[in-house]
Amino acid sequence: MGFMGKRMAEAAIATAVVVPLSLGAFAPQTYAQEPVPSPTGTFGPDCSELPKSGEGSAATMAKQKVADAAAGSRQLAQLSSALTKARLDNTLNQSNNITLFAPTNHAFNSLSEAQRDSLLNDPDQLKKVLTYHVVDDNITPGQLPNGSFKTLEGSELTTSGSGTSYKVNDVADVVCGNVTTANATVYFIDALLIPPD
Repeated sequence: MGFMGKRMAEAAIATAVVVPLSLGAFAPQTYAQEPVPSPTGTFGPDCSELPKSGEGSAATMAKQKVADAAAGSRQLAQLSSALTKARLDNTLNQSNNITLFAPTNHAFNSLSEAQRDSLLNDPDQLKKVLTYHVVDDNITPGQLPNGSFKTLEGSELTTSGSGTSYKVNDVADVVCGNVTTANATVYFIDALLIPPD
């Protein structure tokens, strides 16, 4: 084989190696899905309803015990009344590092008048329902995806979701989450949670 023939053979081999390597650039690429980071501040559509300052604002709530913070929040007026009626307000204020899944006024208004009256006029049932909304631990947003937590009532509640969209027991949406008080983390929810029998 002459010089030219040898050069052409070497060029053909080089091309045969380069072409398959360059075709790899067209192969479909797969990437590991990045986990959605958990929020570090308050999150949710109803957080915009918190006053910017004064009573009911995130800054004021951060300085108050949880039942006092609920009493100052327009969104939690019915919850505050129920906590007082069930004599849980002082109990919650004296607790430390708890989490309250706080049903908003909308959650209470979603009940029929008969259901609401029945609940509010049965102190034992009211206490059972309200303590089912409290976990004796500080739950961070990072714990909400696929979470399961024992409540003060004794039963478990579950959380699911990602990013800034979470559900509790697959029935209640977190509408304003990660609100801190002096002794608790509060997640405003749009439905009342009923403990299992």
